[in-house]
Amino acid sequence: MAQGAGKLKSKAPSGGRKKGGLTKKGKRDAPPKKIQHVRERATQKKLSSTINNSIERQMVNAASAGKLTIMRNKGGEE
Repeated sequence: MAQGAGKLKSKAPSGGRKKGGLTKKGKRDAPPKKIQHVRERATQKKLSSTINNSIERQMVNAASAGKLTIMRNKGGEE
């Protein structure tokens, strides 16, 4: 028969891991165990937070000078 049914495709077994040895992209970071390293991590996190807040405050002040803004004013006038 020239027009017979085609071969059936086998289904992959469901369940289990789909991506065997592939890992996600990005930095892997284990929490520090030594007290000194824990303190350094906390200091670094606090410093980073302070810097980011300062940058955001500067951006809000620079952007809120005009009438048409998409950033919220820190004064709570809205």
